[in-house]
Amino acid sequence: MSEPRFGWCAGEVREELPGLRLAMARTAAPALRGASPSAVRERLRTLSNRVRGARAVNLRREPVPAAYRVFFRHIGLDPDVVRTPIEAAVLERMVRGGFLSRGLLADVLLIALIDTGVPVWALDAAMLDGPLGIRPSRDGEPLGRSPGAPPLPAGRLVVADGSAALAVLFGELAPGHEARTDTTELALFALQVAGVPSLHVEEALWMCLAALDRARQPPHETAEHG
Repeated sequence: MSEPRFGWCAGEVREELPGLRLAMARTAAPALRGASPSAVRERLRTLSNRVRGARAVNLRREPVPAAYRVFFRHIGLDPDVVRTPIEAAVLERMVRGGFLSRGLLADVLLIALIDTGVPVWALDAAMLDGPLGIRPSRDGEPLGRSPGAPPLPAGRLVVADGSAALAVLFGELAPGHEARTDTTELALFALQVAGVPSLHVEEALWMCLAALDRARQPPHETAEHG
């Protein structure tokens, strides 16, 4: 497990969008096949009971969700059409009647998002070429290094490593670079925007790291450590 640290950001992006930063951390992957541990599923149930209609209605007025809405408008996205991660998750909870378990990794990322308001994504660390950062895409460059990777238009903000774009900012991950059931090490990254304290971003990553670490422990060790 590595401590969260901030990645690089292209100069033109820093000038245009001050406050935009990427934080990342690496950790060994637990078994990603099968259902989430009971403690994770219970946490989802608790959050489902906590996040009800009143919270959903007032969510966009909370400081962290509001900051992501403002950022979406700055990059040309209408947050009432392309919803921010926290608003999309809460809307789905209202439609489905609760936060549904989708496996350990997805559940851990969702819990961190609901608790902090900060979205976190996961990549297969073995597929990375150096540290992650944020830059504009080049015209026609592929999203990822997999055969048949979709091309990107020029100027799209992407999360990239040293040689490829690996995710559209607040969008899809590059095919073939996402975490899979045979992934042995995860690269987690979170996106900070102006108005979101660094403490929230680091907390979101630490929550994910701690939950994944607990999932790697044998059941009797997990019980002994609470």
